[in-house]
Amino acid sequence: MSTHALTTIGFDADDTLWQNEQYYRLTEEHFTQLLGDFADGSQISQRLLEAEKRNLSHYGFGIKGFTLSMIETAIEITEGKVPASVIAKILDTGRDLLSHPVETMPHVRETLESLAGNYLLVLITKGDLFDQERKLAQSGLGDFFDAVEIVSDKTAVTYRRIFSKLGDGPERAMMVGNSLKSDIVPAIAAGSYGVFVPHELTWVLEHVDEPKEAPRFRKIAHLGELGGLLDGLS
Repeated sequence: MSTHALTTIGFDADDTLWQNEQYYRLTEEHFTQLLGDFADGSQISQRLLEAEKRNLSHYGFGIKGFTLSMIETAIEITEGKVPASVIAKILDTGRDLLSHPVETMPHVRETLESLAGNYLLVLITKGDLFDQERKLAQSGLGDFFDAVEIVSDKTAVTYRRIFSKLGDGPERAMMVGNSLKSDIVPAIAAGSYGVFVPHELTWVLEHVDEPKEAPRFRKIAHLGELGGLLDGLS
């Protein structure tokens, strides 16, 4: 398959284009300190993770669901005795996450600039609609993308739909991201290339094994290597 046949490239947003998970980790650390009188940090973190798992189907991905899971965990850990002042502080930490400055990853701008006009570029991200729109606007990267898709989840069906609607189908598309579970495995299942760009922090619920045997699986150290990878497909 030549690069001429590849017409569409999808990009994940959080921890692919800009930092995200590190802010969740800092918020979780603050949360465990707030409940330090009721349980140790590891127990609180484990209970929070369990709440997040339970709540994904109700609240989806993003800061609002994370904040509600923190409140639920606080109620559980304290057996319903959590002070209202602690609930207020949890809400404050959630609001802080929603207003955190956007810090783009290395090599992002120059990579997008080099690809824009040569490929149809699509931002494909999940999470809170308002939050993702805010981060895209603050990043200054919006003009590089031909389309933006904010979805509730990323599955093979999602990628087939998006790449068929906006591009020339999944077989002529590539998905680039830091999550094997959300960005790479389902994109490959849809028939696209999946380019894995590891991030040092990845949410535990996004961990799966690398599909090393898949013919369309690729892995690069950072986005600056994407251009060379595309040249190598020709």
